[in-house]
Amino acid sequence: MPVFYPPVKPCPCGSGRSYASCCQPFHTGAQWPETPEKLMRSRYSAYFLQDTAYVLETCHPEKRPADLDLNDGIRYTGLTIHEAVRDEVEFSVTLKTPDGHTHRFRERSRFERLGGRWVYVDGNVSIR
Repeated sequence: MPVFYPPVKPCPCGSGRSYASCCQPFHTGAQWPETPEKLMRSRYSAYFLQDTAYVLETCHPEKRPADLDLNDGIRYTGLTIHEAVRDEVEFSVTLKTPDGHTHRFRERSRFERLGGRWVYVDGNVSIR
């Protein structure tokens, strides 16, 4: 079950817009992200809000994990988009593990359009 997040607060994805005018319409199913960058931002927000169903729904069906636990104590604390070109998005995420350590990783993700919708395919991660 996703964590409640007030619609008027700034979106967790860091866009500078309210959650209601950014990622919430994607999470509720009212809209689907029109670009890989918007999908990446909405997926980050879903991780932040522990919305497992949305993360799984936005994965390529052939790459979708059988199980995903977002209630593992990890807190997502920041997203930076470095580049979004065609079907790839390069970004960094900062997170805090349950033991209190802060970690940052950078990923170049690939996306594909399936049935008119962008989905996450895979990514190359480097941990910092």
